[in-house]
Amino acid sequence: MASLNVGNLGDYLREQRRNAKLSLRQLADAAGVSNPYLSQIERGLRKPSAEVLQQVAKALRISAETLYVRAGILDAERDRDEVETRAVILADPTLTEGQKQALLQIYESFRKENGFETVRESRTGEERADDEGADAPDAESDAGPQQTAS
Repeated sequence: MASLNVGNLGDYLREQRRNAKLSLRQLADAAGVSNPYLSQIERGLRKPSAEVLQQVAKALRISAETLYVRAGILDAERDRDEVETRAVILADPTLTEGQKQALLQIYESFRKENGFETVRESRTGEERADDEGADAPDAESDAGPQQTAS
């Protein structure tokens, strides 16, 4: 019963689940995974797919990218600061969803202006579409209104 190198992910998931005041069974039901499977992930015995992590993130209302980094799917060194910043914005209960999206667009615009690729840009369009859904704002658009030259 050797533990995989996903203990950090499991500990983090357990902490997020407890912060959300969800039982293991409630989270498993909300994420559409089995209770035993989720338990094995939390104990570091299973390494979940990106799809499962996305489902769990949606159920916990946290950033899937944060889980991808903790699971080793994204490059932790390169992406950690950006992913954590995005996660903090997305987790803030005092902001509306629209305000969160506006802040994320501004943040991405500043990073792009300073010559840094964002995690969202480094992933394929298909992966972004899976995470964002069809009604989310376009990740390629700038944060502010477009001005036309006169």
